[in-house]
Amino acid sequence: MNTYKDTFHLPHIKGQPLHVLIVGAGIAGLSAALAIHKTGHKVTILERVREIAEVGAGIQMAPNAARILGRLGLLEKVMEKANALEMNSLRRYKNDEELGKAELMPSVGEKYHAPLAVIHRGDLQSILLEAVRSENIPIRTDSRVVCAAPDFSARVQLHTGEWVSGDVVIGADGIKSDLRHQMAAHHGVKDICQPTGDAAYRIQIPEDKMKGDPRARELLKKNVGMRWMGPEGHIMAYPMKNNTVYNMVLLHPQKEGAETEESWTNKGDKREMEEFYSDWNGLVRDLLSYVPDGEVMEWTLNSHFPLPTWIENRVVLMGDACHPMLPYVAQGAAQAIEDAGVLGCVLALTDDIDSALAVYERVRKERAERIQKSAAVTRKALHLPDGEEQRKRDEAIRGPGKNPDLWADKSWQDFMWGEFVPF
Repeated sequence: MNTYKDTFHLPHIKGQPLHVLIVGAGIAGLSAALAIHKTGHKVTILERVREIAEVGAGIQMAPNAARILGRLGLLEKVMEKANALEMNSLRRYKNDEELGKAELMPSVGEKYHAPLAVIHRGDLQSILLEAVRSENIPIRTDSRVVCAAPDFSARVQLHTGEWVSGDVVIGADGIKSDLRHQMAAHHGVKDICQPTGDAAYRIQIPEDKMKGDPRARELLKKNVGMRWMGPEGHIMAYPMKNNTVYNMVLLHPQKEGAETEESWTNKGDKREMEEFYSDWNGLVRDLLSYVPDGEVMEWTLNSHFPLPTWIENRVVLMGDACHPMLPYVAQGAAQAIEDAGVLGCVLALTDDIDSALAVYERVRKERAERIQKSAAVTRKALHLPDGEEQRKRDEAIRGPGKNPDLWADKSWQDFMWGEFVPF
């Protein structure tokens, strides 16, 4: 039961309902559809795939996202599928020494009026999709949007050649956004990305693969986030799916000549993964050995340059389409959900579309891009080689002051998790 204090009241539209076209039925687009529909506007979702399927792995649902999901009436359903993290443990790669730990739930929930949890991306998307369908919000699948109108009026063209019109277009079409590319070109900006030099293995270990290992079973049954730090890489791990699956994200150097396309579905090589972590502690090595063959995914990590604007006329971007997040501070889904909340609010509080979209950008752009940039700082701190700089980092983690791991730093948590989003 959601018992978090929240005095926010959902706004309702001031004038005539708008017809809002949302491009993309991922977490960003579905959240925006619900937020905007609940205030009284008409929404249509255009989705490129024929059948919306569960993809991805575990994601963190930070309090800044959970608050908005609560306001959409979905937090109880989400928490039925999620694991509330009770503790975070920062550890050395070689000997599994704990450098620092932080209590999370329930104290984080009490402080920020919303829980901190982890959930499978597909479970969260399914809950959002079910809610969209229950509200009878139309979703047109097999409807890939290839471009907006040249003047960025609220018209988009599908891959079939059909034009679809509305009053506002929201581009929630993800990291490979066609609308982002078109908007960048319109402003004379190259829509390019820069390799970070990192890639991430994503693995999910089912409970039955861990039965013979008491240490692994203990990890699975405790709602603790484990963060091992080592030279050129780190690991974030936690249980999910009601403690039946152990989720691990393993950051490592990108192989020379490796695939540079950003995709959740690229296969990784288990033997290469085990080789990179071969000098890490025995618990990590054992966990990797339990991964079923063929079940390693590998995701290339690129930095995307900020756009000069997220808005052009009646077209506005959100989520990964305008601020794709690297995983070092675990805010990708949360920032997309914040976008959705703000869009729902601004489009309800005025019938002046230009003003509404301008306020959205003013509220969201600087904040999201600041969190984007924080990833590079965190990456450096987590991946230090053994030596003097690493020893200083470890001492800082042990101490009471600023934590080099921004995700675990109290002041940065206040900024990320405590920011009030007016929805």
